[in-house]
Amino acid sequence: MTTTEPIKNVVLVHGAFADGSGWRRVHDLLTARGYRVSIVQNPLTSLEADVAATTRVLDLQDGPAILVGHSWGGTVITEAGVHPRVAGLVYVSALAPDAGETTAQQYEGFAPTPEFVIDIGADGYGYLNHDAFHAGFAADVSEADAAFLADSQVPVDMAVFGTVVGAAAWRDKPSWAVIATEDKAFDQAMLQHMASRIGADITNVPGSHALFITQADTVADVIVKASLNSSR
Repeated sequence: MTTTEPIKNVVLVHGAFADGSGWRRVHDLLTARGYRVSIVQNPLTSLEADVAATTRVLDLQDGPAILVGHSWGGTVITEAGVHPRVAGLVYVSALAPDAGETTAQQYEGFAPTPEFVIDIGADGYGYLNHDAFHAGFAADVSEADAAFLADSQVPVDMAVFGTVVGAAAWRDKPSWAVIATEDKAFDQAMLQHMASRIGADITNVPGSHALFITQADTVADVIVKASLNSSR
């Protein structure tokens, strides 16, 4: 979707093991620049449920919006981004499957990430291992902040990674990617491959998988860039 309307709406979608509060700094930076920012709270119970949660927020927008996803949120925005309000997509160290693919397929052929340890319960829900959380998810935050993030993490139904994606918004809408070069959740080659495959404008930045917190200035700047370029 290309629009001549100024884009002032931004919708932020968090990933697995987290909630929307991690976007606070990005929210504050964008609202200070005149943007209207909405944050989705994904239930992380299924792709369908997360897409529905995102769609409900998109329905509330009063004009075109930039849709932003972190990590698993990339899969969510890939499908939810077909919404007519979405003018552009921003992937923040995020997954970017194609229609007909699963999220799990994106990992095939890439190196494992041994520091990103997921413990899976009998009910099929996964948590990041508490002892490995700081190193694996948020190595560039303080120990106290990492402990809080670990204690407040939201479990994800691991079945979501095997769900086939029904649509790929990036095929029709411009995309940007911010990639953390010290991300321990994904092989760096995997992140670069996904972003290149979707034709994203790529920004590399030093940081952990928690770059939506620690590199909020860069993430906000890329969102602004997307808002300006999607409206041409």
